[in-house]
Order: sequence, then structure tokens, then C-alpha cells
Amino acid sequence: MKLRGLFILACGALVPLTIPAAAHAETYSQPLSTAIGDLPVAAENRTGYSRDLFQHWIDADSDGCNTRNEVLIAEAEEAPTVGSGCSLSGGRWYSYYDGVSWTATSDIDIDHMVPLAEAWDSGARTWTSTERRNFANDLGYYGSLVGVTDNVNQAKGDQDPATWMPTNQKCRYLKEFVSVKIRWRLSVDSTEKSALNNLSSTNGCGSQTVSVTRAR
Repeated sequence: MKLRGLFILACGALVPLTIPAAAHAETYSQPLSTAIGDLPVAAENRTGYSRDLFQHWIDADSDGCNTRNEVLIAEAEEAPTVGSGCSLSGGRWYSYYDGVSWTATSDIDIDHMVPLAEAWDSGARTWTSTERRNFANDLGYYGSLVGVTDNVNQAKGDQDPATWMPTNQKCRYLKEFVSVKIRWRLSVDSTEKSALNNLSSTNGCGSQTVSVTRAR
């Protein structure tokens, strides 16, 4: 497809510049209750799972900062100083899961909102290695990766909301979890879907909007 109005100089003559059309990214926006209903239901399957099948943390834009540090820089409530090799000093980070702030990056884990094992169970086992790498380093949606207190993240592990929820901001957590599932076209099992519906209703989140761009 040619883009009208753009030309280059070739052999002394102006000729049209052909540029491939950008792929149209599908957007999704619905109340949380509707979004939960839209999630496909399928049995989970962890056969063949290994964390190593999700390559992370990478430096996708070759700026010297890997995905972990990109998230730390983006989410800092007080910006750190970025030094040689993307070393971070200073700064302050707020973990919304437990309402605690930290000044040492070693106290912050970057949580995959939908854990890697949960993603595998829910459809990522059929993805290409590139798709799994992109999921593990997803900077395209702010809720995919979140900096939180390390031991809270470790307590979450690979659990979904049927068995684990943060102490604070439960509606935000539910919206971001569902958004990531929608964004990556992942399924839920029946227990998980029931829990999402119940938690959404109990916490008064159902009318809040889930708005996300599809990644695949």
C-alpha cells in the first residue's frame, strides 16, 4: 500500500515512496464485569512449563536498560539517578499491593501481573518463543509489569486471583489482571472465572472500565 503525498528523489526524478501500512492494533474497552464474561474458559495445562521458556529481562530498545530497570524508572515516585550501564541510585518506589514505599531497588520485584506459569497454563504454551519473550517483557501496557515489595511478590508466586489477592487496591489489581488476559488473549479456568466474578462484585468493581490494546 502506498502512502499518498510522500516522494523520494531517484535518478533525478521524484517517485512515490512506498511505506507498508502499520498494522491496526485492536483496542478493547468494556466494564470489568463484561470483560470477565468475555474471557474464554479452558482447563489449565502446565505440561512442559519452564520459566526459561519466557526470556527476560531484555533490552528491547538497546538503550542500555533492561526491562526490569525500564519499569523501575517508569514507576518511581521519586526518580532515581541513571548511571553508567543503567545503574540506578537514589529513587523511591511505592508498592501498591501492600501500601509500602522502598528506597532500595533490591526490595522491589517486578511482578508479572499474570504470572508466567499462569500464562503458560492459559494458552502461552502454544505461542512462539518470540511471543513468550514479548509477554515477559511487555512494556506496552502499564499493568503488565509492576514493581512491588519483593516478599509480597514471592507470596503471590504463580497464583491467580482465585487463591491470591493483594491487601490493597483490589479493584485495580482485578482490572489489571483481566486486562492482561484480554490483551494477550489468554483463557481462564472455571474456578478462576468464578473468583473474578465474585471478587469484582464483592469489591464493587464491576462497572469500572477495562481498556487495553490487544498485543496479539
